[in-house]
Amino acid sequence: MFQGTHTALVTPFCDGQIDTARFKALIQAQIKGGVDGIVPVGTTGESPTISPAEHITIIRAAVEFAKGRVKVIAGTGANSTNEAIHLTQAAEAAGADASLQVAPYYNRPSQEGLFQHFRSIAKATRLPIILYSIPGRCGVSIAVETVARLKKTCRNIIGIKEAGGDADRVSQLRHLLGPRFTILSGDDALTLPFMAVGAEGVISVASNLVPREMSRMVQSFREGKQPQALAIHERLYPLFKALFLETNPVPIKTAMALAGKLTLELRLPLVPMSASNKRILIQALKASKIKGIARRG
Repeated sequence: MFQGTHTALVTPFCDGQIDTARFKALIQAQIKGGVDGIVPVGTTGESPTISPAEHITIIRAAVEFAKGRVKVIAGTGANSTNEAIHLTQAAEAAGADASLQVAPYYNRPSQEGLFQHFRSIAKATRLPIILYSIPGRCGVSIAVETVARLKKTCRNIIGIKEAGGDADRVSQLRHLLGPRFTILSGDDALTLPFMAVGAEGVISVASNLVPREMSRMVQSFREGKQPQALAIHERLYPLFKALFLETNPVPIKTAMALAGKLTLELRLPLVPMSASNKRILIQALKASKIKGIARRG
């Protein structure tokens, strides 16, 4: 249901406000590029610095601009269970297709706390829920056993975005949860390795800039065309690595600005890339043959 390529959308800003025109153009480019879904207001969308009202506005805009042509997986996680419920119910009312629920960050709950948190959210909505385990940001991993317990208890918990960097964990999830539970890579560079052991696609940062290439890579692998998928992976690999030279979404917004797709504007505490890392990013964009970069870089 949620297989394939899903773009973790950046949130364009202009003079401190959400740049709705750029956001609409970004979504149109994703649809034209063949992605299967979009994920507004996740980490890449700068969710920690967006107000609750803005959060809901962005989800509503994503649903409106998508017009049912791609799935909208709304980022509605929070480190407060009540806030996550509020945002998820708002996303359901707005017409989103699913909710992406990141593990609570900073407060580092136990596995029982994680179970109770996600179960409470699942009980408060009819939306399908995709869990999001990213221990490098949250300080806690959603244990494989906890995922299995949630799947058994909550019918609408249907998948996980796996961003722990461990292909063996993907194997564990697939073995324990069976073929009907969706597993998506949370790391562009690990998409093919994760798919090789049971993942069914990716929630991608890079596809903000290269939606067609990411869609083709994932679809080629799914169709058994591994050499074609690998060729795309190899071409884009410098980009995949450069997009995490600094904290996401700083590099992807910088790359998109270099390509003329948005104005580089971030919200504090995020700041522009260092000059040295920006030079590395530009070289990676050129190495990956991203259009429009050579003349701007």
